[in-house]
Amino acid sequence: MVKLNKIYTRTGDDGTTGLVDGSRLGKDALRVRAYGDVDETNSIIGLVRLHLENRELDDMLSRVQNDLFDLGADLATPLPKKGEADSEYALRMVEVQTDRIEAELDQLNADLEPLNSFVLPGGHPPAAYLHQARTVCRRAERVCVALAAEAEVNPDALKYLNRLSDFLFVAARWCNDQGASDVKWVPGKNR
Repeated sequence: MVKLNKIYTRTGDDGTTGLVDGSRLGKDALRVRAYGDVDETNSIIGLVRLHLENRELDDMLSRVQNDLFDLGADLATPLPKKGEADSEYALRMVEVQTDRIEAELDQLNADLEPLNSFVLPGGHPPAAYLHQARTVCRRAERVCVALAAEAEVNPDALKYLNRLSDFLFVAARWCNDQGASDVKWVPGKNR
């Protein structure tokens, strides 16, 4: 269990931050940017939930928010070197989290009209915020891919982020009256 008695520690005043394993990195490091983008995605989902009236989707997003804290903890804990054991404090993303989000994505998608155009971010407030969360989630995924090029990253973390952005897109469409209120892109409309 996490116990936070004091919010400020002054240890980051030099531009570094501590990871779960006790090591320190610059606050601009890819690993820190990755879990920062995950945190930003989570915050936007919190805004979405303020505008939701559907309990089932709210429950799904509540589970996603918890998963995103797990994901942040995973990214904040470097994987051990070959032959070493993982930290006793390591919390890793697991396949079942991605499986659950896929099932919920399929459940929402079953109610949607098929797409015949690209969709512009917008529509009802929860949909607009879900589109924003999706774009930040995609950024988090890009940063995690860059991190994976220089350090080992849990493959289940990358899979989860990829599937989450799909889920957020489908959830946005679902919030737009199951796609009926989607804002469609009209190529060249303003030429």
